[in-house]
Amino acid sequence: MLDEIRPADAHEASPSTSMAGRAAAPATQATPPVLARLREATGEQHELLHGLMPLAAPSPTLSDYLSHLLVLRAWLAPLEPWLAARGDGLAAHAAAVPPVDRRALIDADLAAAPRDAVPAGPASLAPWWPADADRAYRWGASYVIEGSQMGGAVLYQQLHERLAPHPLGFLASGRNGLSARWKAFVRCLAAEVIGPDEIDAACRGAVDAFDRLVALARACREPGGAGGADRSAAAGRAG
Repeated sequence: MLDEIRPADAHEASPSTSMAGRAAAPATQATPPVLARLREATGEQHELLHGLMPLAAPSPTLSDYLSHLLVLRAWLAPLEPWLAARGDGLAAHAAAVPPVDRRALIDADLAAAPRDAVPAGPASLAPWWPADADRAYRWGASYVIEGSQMGGAVLYQQLHERLAPHPLGFLASGRNGLSARWKAFVRCLAAEVIGPDEIDAACRGAVDAFDRLVALARACREPGGAGGADRSAAAGRAG
């Protein structure tokens, strides 16, 4: 199963190329220094997450898909509003990379499932970023969010018949424009995060965002899988 968090190079045709292998490659004219450093900084977390997310199951079920959505929602709940409210970083490039209300897409998919099919999910995270987090740090967090969408088209093709009649709206949304969106994101990232200190800050933002997503995915696999949330809360979002 292609994982959901594999950011493709803006200049590579296939999102399935190993991130670990790409992280080892030096920056070139086609790979901005910040992108090469972000890959290197998050490569181990990426490989770990690949095996932890619910859709890593050999034969994913609707319950696995819904659990996947609940993990992402708990992660995005504090993060996306913070990024949008600051108004800098990716939020300042809405014309090139239009905002996506991912939580609304997730909620629509949860609502499309039978109420008793929605599993318990992890509780939304408390804010984790440092008080002095800057624009470059936010670019790093945005890198993880944008990269998390890159496998959506492939996952939709793999799952839409298996999980029918569920619409898989989260995976289906924008799937035909993902490559163009990623290229636009990388252009904006490379234009704004240039110096060594900025690149270091972006890497911290990406690593912190990845760490929280890994923790949520791991909690989902533990006995009970709820990570602190109860089933009624998840069902309430779906209803």
